Amino acid sequence: MSAISSHLADRLSTRLVGVDVARCLALLGMMATHVLDPVDATGELTRIQAVAGGRSAALFAVLAGVSLALMTGRQQPVQGRVLRSRSLGLAVRAVLIAALGLVLGSLGTNIAIILTYYGVLFLLGIPFLRLRARWLWLLGVVWVVVGPLLSQVIRPMLPPRQFASPEPSQLLEPGRLLAELLFTGYYPAVPWLAYLLIGMAIGRIDLRNRLVVSMLWTGGVIISVSATWLSERLTRLPSVAEVLLRSYPGLDIDDALTSMSEGLYGQTPVDGGWQWLLVVAPHSSTPFDLAQTIGSSMFAIGACQMIALRLPDRWRVGMAVLFGAGTMTLTLYTLHVVMRTDAVWPPESPDTYVVHVLVVMTIGALVTAWGRPGPLEWLVGRPAAWLRRTEPRLERTSAG
Repeated sequence: MSAISSHLADRLSTRLVGVDVARCLALLGMMATHVLDPVDATGELTRIQAVAGGRSAALFAVLAGVSLALMTGRQQPVQGRVLRSRSLGLAVRAVLIAALGLVLGSLGTNIAIILTYYGVLFLLGIPFLRLRARWLWLLGVVWVVVGPLLSQVIRPMLPPRQFASPEPSQLLEPGRLLAELLFTGYYPAVPWLAYLLIGMAIGRIDLRNRLVVSMLWTGGVIISVSATWLSERLTRLPSVAEVLLRSYPGLDIDDALTSMSEGLYGQTPVDGGWQWLLVVAPHSSTPFDLAQTIGSSMFAIGACQMIALRLPDRWRVGMAVLFGAGTMTLTLYTLHVVMRTDAVWPPESPDTYVVHVLVVMTIGALVTAWGRPGPLEWLVGRPAAWLRRTEPRLERTSAG
């Protein structure tokens, strides 16, 4: 192994390369849903939309939870003053990410920007940082049901969503902005807290243990397939189909479900009835959709990590560099959004997806090989890095 490869291998020894690969896949999937047409010339759902629609954003959110766990002790969550220090660093990081999301929302792209919701999710996750894996699994499973039910009750009392993406002008109406971020927006944080909790649970287990990782991805397959199978049968019950078809006049239930598969923009109809909670559709935030996309996220993370664990060091280094975009998704997501504006190359057309992929993959590989974080990752991580330097003193004070 060359000196460069040895250096990279040493630097990457503390990273979970499979998790970075999963982050890269989530980024590529979200880019695909932004750039490519969801249906083909015949009106059928494309394969990429069928795979990435809803799932890539969900994977992005689950990985946010994994990151929270990895930054706060992995299997042994930090406690005491160190926990308070880490929590403060994460809170500042969350605010900076949310602010960046507001700026990107003002660019006038056709993308529903996730970053402001992402920042809110980070804030919601802070109270759970001290919990171990078993409690996070339990809370996550409970919230898969409770979150959508709470949303179903509260959304009729809230004003309708104004924008696809939160933007700075909405700061003048903080109540309405908060309602969108928590309940009525494209990535509503209250039901999406289930993703974060499950992601934190994943980050608290031993992701270097092959048996544990095998259980993760096989469990994900079982959950995803079961949720989809059960939803398909329940939504075809006459009493359920009758309610769903009120929003799709002139269609039968099969055509209505096909139409839903293009996405529901974050929520089910406010006045659609409780039967909508049985649906599986991208960005519907129903219990079945949350379960299905959590399962697919578990599979993606587990499968990527299993491959990384089985590779020899030389190949693992190559994998880390090739999918280096996964170490700087904040920077590259932002770049992708800027590239989707009218003023920046390339033009907005489906055939430019390859350009977006080549740009982010090349930058990610070069930065990873160089051994540096992405610029925005460095920026939002500065407060936490400064606070970490005070932790040895905090630990000595606690011990004293």
